[in-house]
Amino acid sequence: MATLLLVDLQNDFCPDGALAIVDGDQAVFFANRLIPQFEKIIATQDWHPKNHGSFFTQHPQKKPGDQIQLGGKPQILWVEHCVQNTFGAAFHPHLHLPKRAFLQKKGQNPNLDSYSAFFENDQKTETGLHAWLQKEKENKLFVLGLATDYCVKYTVLDALHLGYQVSVYQQGCFGVNLHPEDSKKALQEMQKAGAVLL
Repeated sequence: MATLLLVDLQNDFCPDGALAIVDGDQAVFFANRLIPQFEKIIATQDWHPKNHGSFFTQHPQKKPGDQIQLGGKPQILWVEHCVQNTFGAAFHPHLHLPKRAFLQKKGQNPNLDSYSAFFENDQKTETGLHAWLQKEKENKLFVLGLATDYCVKYTVLDALHLGYQVSVYQQGCFGVNLHPEDSKKALQEMQKAGAVLL
């Protein structure tokens, strides 16, 4: 068996969202074509409190893209996005998510960010996804989503580190690209770590 893992297909990462990714909504339509092919679906969701420490608004004299220390780790500052119980944090309205899907929220600790679906950025605090997959006796993951160079990359790298077989649908991944080559480098890093690029 294999599981389809959809990373952060939320309004704020799609066109017109607070942290919009170019063509991010195309990941949603790509996901919809794949969902019927999988019995198990996981959908992750950035779920930040309004005072999350990764928001530049929490740091006077700082702007988006600046870097600070948060939870003892380097942290890029972002605009406010995916705030709990807001439209921006909701899944894209065109995502055909089945009721059987397992939903994994992340990034709820205001003092620590969580790019990966498996661990917060301290690389110690588990989100609960690994435990769920172990209970389901699942070890093969097919991944797509937003953003290639952050949440997809760290989710894939952690999954590989935990021993999962991981395949990445390149056509279903779109990046922030603070630097023009970030997504390309992220895919190369995933492949080097053992992911199969589809």
